[in-house]
Amino acid sequence: MSHAGATAGLLPVSERRHEAGNVARLAIGQALAGANSTVVYATGAIVGNMLAPDKALATLPISIFVVGMAACTLPAGAIARRHGRRAAFLAGTGCGVLVGLISALAVLLGSFWLFCLGTFFGGAYAAVVLSFRFAAADGVPAARRPRALSLVMAGGVFAGVIGPQLVTHTMYLWMPHLFAATFLAQAGVAALCALVLLGVRLPMPSAAEMAAGRPLSVIARQPRFITAVICGVVSYLLMNFLMTAAPLAMRLCGLSQESANLGLQWHVIAMYAPSFFTGRLITRFGAPRVVTAGLALIAASAVTGLFGQDVGHFWGSLILLGLGWNFGFVGASALVLECHRPEERTRVQSLNDFIVFGTMALGSFASGGLLTVYGWDTVLWVSFAPLGLAVAALAMTSAARRAGAAA
Repeated sequence: MSHAGATAGLLPVSERRHEAGNVARLAIGQALAGANSTVVYATGAIVGNMLAPDKALATLPISIFVVGMAACTLPAGAIARRHGRRAAFLAGTGCGVLVGLISALAVLLGSFWLFCLGTFFGGAYAAVVLSFRFAAADGVPAARRPRALSLVMAGGVFAGVIGPQLVTHTMYLWMPHLFAATFLAQAGVAALCALVLLGVRLPMPSAAEMAAGRPLSVIARQPRFITAVICGVVSYLLMNFLMTAAPLAMRLCGLSQESANLGLQWHVIAMYAPSFFTGRLITRFGAPRVVTAGLALIAASAVTGLFGQDVGHFWGSLILLGLGWNFGFVGASALVLECHRPEERTRVQSLNDFIVFGTMALGSFASGGLLTVYGWDTVLWVSFAPLGLAVAALAMTSAARRAGAAA
């Protein structure tokens, strides 16, 4: 065999190893960065309740976290488009270090508004982290994209353990400043994530990718894109809506912080554990069916919460919510991949995430007020309205597709 032939035979193996290395690093990054987000969700409403000038503002720090996600999604996409995804990743991890340092300082000073600033940077970090799934999909052939996307999301399983355990083992280390040590540890985790992401090797965007592609207005009018966005919005909106209120609701029901931490841990594990096989389910059954299953699980989560307010009901509701989010959000993300050409990917993916997180911020703001004024049951009942909208969008798109196939 000639040297050229040998090289041609070895190249695909090298490429596959390169792809596998990227997916592995992005999955580890997802685990470490997801732990940062979990810390914010586990502590945000509790610290907010301690520091806020008005108890109705207790969940505002988590809402500001979501605002940070929405506000920084498009800038993160612009950085990735101009300077490459790795530059965006490292900018995000820098924000991850800041959220820990600023939040620790806020606890030491007793400053509610400084804590809100810290959680804003946490949202910026989370916005970048959620682009990991698309980065993994962009780096592999089309047939393997759902699996690469879901494997990176599977890294969040470890976030579900790291984050709550980080809170449990550090929250009392710097008394009387509850959670101050937790936030410093959070900054260290973000710095470690930056070191992992330095090894990610993704191609720099070409001039054609920066200049070519259809206008976003044309892409956004596609029925499939609209459905993908609606399903992504509803899945993430309801996950955040219920998860924001749950830790504080458990405290208001007389349950311990340790119980809330464990409930959140199992919730996050449930969010990401199905990712080991969600990609295969999408390949076999199609993204719309997987999304439908996710919406059904979220409905089951709300129903479970309505049956009672002891530890078992909260944990069962949070676990079902996590499973439903995975199927709904990963399935919706797979639908987005079908709506753009290669040169349009960063713009379309950023637009999708901007809409998802922008809408999610509204739900996060509403969650705290509803919980404080009307209670946990009302929060659960309200969740059924967005579910109906997503189911209707899926049904209309499926009907249009069948009509097109028949014609």
